[in-house]
Amino acid sequence: LSELGSESAKIKAMGIMDKLSTDKTVKVLNILEKNIQDGSKLSTLLNHNNDTEDEERLWRDLIMERVTKSADACLTAINIMTSPNMPKAVYIEDVIERVIQYTKFHLQNTLYPQYDPVYRVDPHGGGILSSKAKRAKCSTHKQRVIVMLYNKVCDIVSSLSELLEIQLLTDTTILQVSSMGITPFFVENVSELQLCAIKLVTAVSNF
Repeated sequence: LSELGSESAKIKAMGIMDKLSTDKTVKVLNILEKNIQDGSKLSTLLNHNNDTEDEERLWRDLIMERVTKSADACLTAINIMTSPNMPKAVYIEDVIERVIQYTKFHLQNTLYPQYDPVYRVDPHGGGILSSKAKRAKCSTHKQRVIVMLYNKVCDIVSSLSELLEIQLLTDTTILQVSSMGITPFFVENVSELQLCAIKLVTAVSNF
């Protein structure tokens, strides 16, 4: 899926995606949807207190692998849809909604808590940590896999703004996209995402 994401970006840049068979492209998109769905609701931040540190690490690695795989599937699907001169058949509503669902979930539950401690849930049941002091204590060190996921999600958000310029979306979907585009401006340490969000909000306002 990672290779497929890279290759689809190259084919999109070359402007030859529309030369592929529409039927095969639609089949690929339907398969991609299943892969997006696989990681769209997986929490990467659960803490299994009964597990050993090694078990916790193995569990987290497995979850992150599935979440990253789903991000690659999102990127591939969105690359196909935002390529020039694509037939209407490729703009499958279920696939678009699945990409948005995946992106919103992992922004809120995986990336924001990693980049801004204010969005972290208190493991002792105190709800979301809201102290500004938590931001000051936050380590700037990030796992490589989290940085990789962050970059992929930035690409997805940026590509969604391209999709809005090509395809009409339902009002419900536009509302979801709008909230996704506005929230990053209330999160610290996500400047690249904020730049992508500006493109997205601009595309929504022109819709």
